[in-house]
Amino acid sequence: MEPTLHPDCADLAFLLGTWRGEGEGEWPRGEPFRYGEEMTFEHVGDPFLLYSQRSWMLEDGAPLHFERGFSRPAGAGRVEIVLAHPLGIAEVAEGTLEGTTIQAASTSVATTSTGSPVTVLRRRIEVHDDRLTYELHMAMHEVAMMRHLCAELTRS
Repeated sequence: MEPTLHPDCADLAFLLGTWRGEGEGEWPRGEPFRYGEEMTFEHVGDPFLLYSQRSWMLEDGAPLHFERGFSRPAGAGRVEIVLAHPLGIAEVAEGTLEGTTIQAASTSVATTSTGSPVTVLRRRIEVHDDRLTYELHMAMHEVAMMRHLCAELTRS
């Protein structure tokens, strides 16, 4: 029996499901690239959504990146995001929720001693019907904030 969506998560329900598609990325130290991606948002009846992300190279299916974490409602028009990345970083972000658009920026990025030197992350996620688009901006030591990724995914 599937749990009932927690009432605090009602404004985030538009995210629920599995989303698949393609995106493009760029970074100063390499060539622009395209990738495949899958995101899943699910609920367990508590006041948060579980989040899972994976991406891969389109050419050969080689794994590219993974994220795991939570999206949490934080009061009217507010959202919190807590994510772990295999690059040795943990991201805590807060932002706004307007209709089916989330804009969030990191309030903290913690790194392990060998972790990637990410300093700031900023995300924008929009959902229209069964289409999710997003942009991810990122800064690192010696790399100013720039758009790193953008993608369009459809709910499967």
